[in-house]
Amino acid sequence: MLQTSQTTTETLPQSLETFLDWEPNDGFKYEWDDGEIIQFTGMNKEQAYIYGILSRLFFRKGYAEVGALIAEQNVHLSGIQLRRPDIAYFTYEQLVQGKKGNEMIPAFVIEIISNNDEINKMERKLTEYFKAGVQIAWIVIPEEQVVNVYTSRRDVRACLENDICSAAPVLPDFEISVNDMLVINEA
Repeated sequence: MLQTSQTTTETLPQSLETFLDWEPNDGFKYEWDDGEIIQFTGMNKEQAYIYGILSRLFFRKGYAEVGALIAEQNVHLSGIQLRRPDIAYFTYEQLVQGKKGNEMIPAFVIEIISNNDEINKMERKLTEYFKAGVQIAWIVIPEEQVVNVYTSRRDVRACLENDICSAAPVLPDFEISVNDMLVINEA
């Protein structure tokens, strides 16, 4: 279980309901996994750069007319899991439903692996995403210059260099090579 380093002793949430109202002011972000509080730091500079590249592609392809790519949005995958994918695609209809208090499951998520991510925990997240209804998941591993594109837990394509990563059928024209996503062009 998570320990807080605040000067005052704070009671940690014991249920998803109390977790949703819990607002620690410690600079960290949190996920809830069946009673376990998972602490993380949010996007680092490399992840933010990748998010920027993908956001520009999203706008250039005209997808901003039908939805939004949102970073670190709370996603209730089940009654016991609240996750924050690094990037998630939501239609505007989903956003309207979310504003009304309904839960939104993105059809497309992107996780950008950082040095503090554990692969077994990422595998668990993938399982949760697909059980909840996610249709496409990209696992971006910048250090290895690879993007694993999942269309299910069984169907995965490892993309390297000039291989094209696609978000079809969710976003049919949302395609980018690994190099264009991960390699900084200084021209």
